[in-house]
Amino acid sequence: MTDSPAERPVARAATVELLKRFDRPGPRYTSYPTAVEFHDGVGPDDYARTLATADRAADAPLSIYVHLPFCEHRCLFCGCHVIITPHKEKARPYLDLLKAEVDLLAGHLPNRRGVSQLHLGGGTPTYQSPAELREVLEHLYTSFRPVDGAELSVEVDPRVTTAEHVDVLADLGFNRISLGVQDFTGEVQEAIERVQSVEETAAIIDHARARGFQGTNVDLIYGLPNQTPEGFERSVRTVIDLGVDRAAVYSFALVPWIRGHQKRIEPEDLPPAEQKLALFALARERFLEAGFEPIGMDHFARPDDELARARREGRLRRNFQGYTVIPADDVVGLGISAIGDVAGGYFQNAKKLSTYEEAVRAGRLPVERGLLRSPDDEVRRAVIHALMCNFHVDVAPIEAAFGIDFATYFTPDLERARALERDGLAVVTPERVSATPKGELFVRNLAMCFDRYWREKHEGRADSVFSKTI
Repeated sequence: MTDSPAERPVARAATVELLKRFDRPGPRYTSYPTAVEFHDGVGPDDYARTLATADRAADAPLSIYVHLPFCEHRCLFCGCHVIITPHKEKARPYLDLLKAEVDLLAGHLPNRRGVSQLHLGGGTPTYQSPAELREVLEHLYTSFRPVDGAELSVEVDPRVTTAEHVDVLADLGFNRISLGVQDFTGEVQEAIERVQSVEETAAIIDHARARGFQGTNVDLIYGLPNQTPEGFERSVRTVIDLGVDRAAVYSFALVPWIRGHQKRIEPEDLPPAEQKLALFALARERFLEAGFEPIGMDHFARPDDELARARREGRLRRNFQGYTVIPADDVVGLGISAIGDVAGGYFQNAKKLSTYEEAVRAGRLPVERGLLRSPDDEVRRAVIHALMCNFHVDVAPIEAAFGIDFATYFTPDLERARALERDGLAVVTPERVSATPKGELFVRNLAMCFDRYWREKHEGRADSVFSKTI
């Protein structure tokens, strides 16, 4: 499949009718099975056994996610697990718990301590002071050491991030930084209660580059209240002019039944479905025109960025931290709500701070739910992962890896994919299932064709917990 912008038409007008039929609730597939399938039948003992299995792969590096949940103020668009307080001293005990959890985890991984990927997420990691970040990371490094070439990344809010924050992270080897922007338009920022200037955003990017960060990413969101094509296009052009290496363009998920603070957003202020699609299509066009390459369903990277190179070479991966090139099969999560993906299982820490604290202080791994993947889960996970990363899945490697006949194993799934083919969104052959350039906008729908849980438990339900695919 070619990647030339001229040969990857967005065809906005042609997708309006398709949008009416296919813009339906569905998973984002940061994992398969998705977190909706996690249950409390999986706990600390299961995690301990799985970590023991993972520890035997002593030469394989780990990926580590650290959740720092605190924010001074809640942005209305946010769907993350956060703790809001302007009183910084209230976060101090959490850092001590986090260090204690590091020690617990290290006790279960005595022989596996190399780290190829480390990501600080939140919340707002730079809510913590530079000294506190240094303290936590230096403690982590005493047990888990970044290997040569490791990707060390952090999410930051430019409004609270200082040059000193960047300096500390650079001193500790961090090389990638992701900045939330959402939209630079004043009316949109006021509606979502996240007001930040281009200048303060640019200042962090410039200082990170000066301190040797090799990659910068900016997050945009489409479908926000008061958003217009003209305003969003200005934001996209501004991001391009900032010289970022990557950009993510996420769909706003209005889920007030899950995130109660979103009830303060008036649905009539949101762009209608057709305009929401046009916002993404417009952003896609501008990034492609500027020479970026599409990465998965909602990311863009400059051609010399390692994500773009990995996608061209078939090495692109996807985990709970998003798209990555780092070859770490096992991901361990630290902090409240953090999710690990270890040796065939998913394990999520307690979401409630008091529950997390009780477990850590008692010397228990603070896992409260998860899922142990079945052989069928693993096959479907591989197929969906390939679609989400590459917009196609090749039949032969799946058959070889799992000892199946693809056409027989996936008979009902392929029928669903062929229905998308009739709408020009997919191409199904005996050798490959792929999204068309237009179908890339609906790649989640194509992945859903192979999702057994979706078909058996969620499809058609009026009370879906998933956001819409566009």
